[in-house]
Amino acid sequence: MVRVSLNNVKLLVDIDNKPQFHPSTTTVQTILTAECLEFIVLLHRTFNSKRKLLLSNRQLLQKKLDSGLYQLDFLEETEYIRDDPTWKGPKSLGPGLIDRSVEITGPPLRNMLINALNAEFVNTYMVDFEDSLSPTWQNIIYGQVNLYDLIRDNINFTSVNGKNYSLKDKIQNLPTLIVRPRGWHMVEKHLYIDDEPISASIFDFGVFFYHNAQALIDLGKGPYFYLPKMEHHLEAKLWNDIFNVAQDYLSIPRGTIRATVLIETLPAAFQMEEIIYQLRDHSSGLNCGRWDYIFSTIKRLRNLPTHVLPNRDLVTMTSPFMDSYVKRLINTCHRRNVHAMGGMAAQIPIKDDKTRNDAAMQKVRTDKIRELTNGHDGSWVAHPALAPICHEVFVNMGTKNQIHYIPDTKITSADLTNTSIQDFQVTTEGIKQNLDIGLRYMEAWLRGSGCVPINYLMEDAATAEVSRCQLYQWVKHGVTLSDTGEVVTPELTTKILTEQVSRLKQSSPVGDKNKFDTAAKYFLPEITAKHFSEFLTTLLYDEIVTQKSAPTHLSKL
Repeated sequence: MVRVSLNNVKLLVDIDNKPQFHPSTTTVQTILTAECLEFIVLLHRTFNSKRKLLLSNRQLLQKKLDSGLYQLDFLEETEYIRDDPTWKGPKSLGPGLIDRSVEITGPPLRNMLINALNAEFVNTYMVDFEDSLSPTWQNIIYGQVNLYDLIRDNINFTSVNGKNYSLKDKIQNLPTLIVRPRGWHMVEKHLYIDDEPISASIFDFGVFFYHNAQALIDLGKGPYFYLPKMEHHLEAKLWNDIFNVAQDYLSIPRGTIRATVLIETLPAAFQMEEIIYQLRDHSSGLNCGRWDYIFSTIKRLRNLPTHVLPNRDLVTMTSPFMDSYVKRLINTCHRRNVHAMGGMAAQIPIKDDKTRNDAAMQKVRTDKIRELTNGHDGSWVAHPALAPICHEVFVNMGTKNQIHYIPDTKITSADLTNTSIQDFQVTTEGIKQNLDIGLRYMEAWLRGSGCVPINYLMEDAATAEVSRCQLYQWVKHGVTLSDTGEVVTPELTTKILTEQVSRLKQSSPVGDKNKFDTAAKYFLPEITAKHFSEFLTTLLYDEIVTQKSAPTHLSKL
């Protein structure tokens, strides 16, 4: 085993700082061993400079788009990849990944892990360190503790209120785990290497892989991942390089890892084939991350008046640019023999109103029928109660997937950026809805919760991103409101923001411990078009970073 120097590696948090209630006997020291740290330090020192270069390339693209003289298109230099029909993904789909018709998602909280894995009809479980988890140190490191325990059948516990949580079967007989690390844009500021924070992607992937890859293989499955928010095929190549080094380091055969890429950015939609190509033997397909995709489309085209989108409720999966991206993704994946996964059903059952609940569940069913008919191999649900509906629809494939079905479709670059929507409307209620969702999500995130029920939908960071991007866009281009004829100005959004904050503070379930004022402070420049941040999560991150005055120098471990 290669020995890696831990000099100039500092953990800026008390390693013994355990949450008030956490039932595990597994400690942080069990996870952050010297050997594990050597592994992730090696990955960071080897690949972080490339990560930062690729992130800077995103801003070069943004400047070109803002000029109005450049339009997104398929890359000329990779035409040979798209035109070659002979290359495919892996020879096999990976143990436990053949049937992904019902995929549930959620953060690595101990009770949520158990509830998701016990859900009926679920095939795979995407455990999320990204958009549905506020990256406090305790959430991140005890998420790793929970997965460590889960894979070793040591997850059962009794909560402080006496409720028992236990798995209904051994882990090898339960849904297949797929872990989503944080995106390339994020860092983990509790661990510094050579005077800079470690890449959050490398931290999340590396810690999980080091401890659990072989254990998962021994269970008859494998180390599987979802890769978020990439914007270029070279970002996928970076992941592939990390996979190869990681497998070599632990003497695990190359190609054991499988990774599904979320196509949730507009630039990535033009490079789907290249992304699969870069991962090839590690690829397990692509996924339609719908809300993030809308967010990215607004973000990258935000300064172009020809691409303003209407109220969020009018932007659906049947909108031209959304429909085109879905159909291209399915065609691409199936030609390359990998899964094409559908998007999220975020509804939460409305227990006290049968009529409204029936209407919400029918909306889920209709959406899943659309996905099945288009050719998806499976789809996401955010709540166990939605799994039977998803199963009821996708069982009609008659097979474990429909990769064999290659829809005859040709999508052009113009189709992917066709943001025209019939019955275009921006209304006062649309402004209020975006402010309400954005403020409520940000406030909960600042208090450590990244999976937030709002209006009977389980929201994550993507919907808050759509909220603030739309408000920025409407102010930037002086959109006229359909209901009042008033122009959307910074003064208007500020006025409504102030009213919303006052109302939300008064009704907060945590009383004066709420963080709506802090959320509003960060939200205001974004929704008045004075500033635009790449991500809300990076904008807010320093507010949840806990640093101790006496860092642990890890060379002493």
